[in-house]
Amino acid sequence: MYLDHAATSPLRPEAKAAMDEGSRIWANPSSPHAEGRRAKAALEDARERIKVALKWDGELIFASGASEALWIALNRAKVERRIVSAVEHDAVFRASPDAELFSDDTAFDESCILAIQHVNSETGVINPVSAMAETIRSSGALLLSDCAQSAGKLEIPDADMIVVSAHKFGGPIGIGALLVRDFAMLEPIGGHERGYRQGTENMPAALGMAAALEAGKWQTTFADRAKFADGLCENVLRFGDQNDYIFALAHPTMSAQALLIRLDAMGFAVSAGSACSSGTLKKSRVLDAFGVPDEVAARTIRVSIGWNTTPDDLGKFAEAWRSIT
Repeated sequence: MYLDHAATSPLRPEAKAAMDEGSRIWANPSSPHAEGRRAKAALEDARERIKVALKWDGELIFASGASEALWIALNRAKVERRIVSAVEHDAVFRASPDAELFSDDTAFDESCILAIQHVNSETGVINPVSAMAETIRSSGALLLSDCAQSAGKLEIPDADMIVVSAHKFGGPIGIGALLVRDFAMLEPIGGHERGYRQGTENMPAALGMAAALEAGKWQTTFADRAKFADGLCENVLRFGDQNDYIFALAHPTMSAQALLIRLDAMGFAVSAGSACSSGTLKKSRVLDAFGVPDEVAARTIRVSIGWNTTPDDLGKFAEAWRSIT
């Protein structure tokens, strides 16, 4: 039973069908001939459908995924200072290694951009991005929100730039997007995507991304997921508003590595932290920033639910978790 959707979610059949159709429109969307124009029309149709699905009325730049979209936002924004929260995904720190860490004393002005993720990929905490937007914007600063774990699941927040990743909601791996209120916020880099991204556009994947967003429906309901969380509540680490599809579970006695081995043998795919760091034995930087004690972090795993998770899957995992001593 696959319960690691925060790492990647299985491809929706609607997305696969759309990609198959896109593969038959084989030309480069930037080519001027009839075949190229046909591919371009399909790409632009996907762009508009994604914007409609996300209720976004600004611009959309296709990228190879959330990591590249974050790089574009943090390195091409017309700012001098980059400020990030301590619990951002590692991709944010790789894109801007010299960024300032956000704190209650941080001063904002028109020279800076603040990166605040919408949903934390390890704990499921929902950050109040929209509530922060008015304060940040009134200072003249830009607000960037990494919505890789919320797009297609929750309504995206109010921000100047939004990052989304298709494979987190059942779209294909290898495509994402940077939503930007106005191209004037970015320095162009040349090449494709109105000059803001280099490399030939992945039109078949864009079609798959649009189809996955439009599919929408999950096999579990909010009530199913709430019941699951309530049944494990004494083990769920909570730090504020919590979504209903990513949970950090701390076992009373067993280490995370032992839990992963035990659960894998029982047929459950889960992880310990984000996919980019779960293969290490180091304490999660995110859990550390949330103030989780070392001994608790060492016993914490992540369970994440997706579009094809069933109520039966949740019940069987809860039973398995209770059986581990």
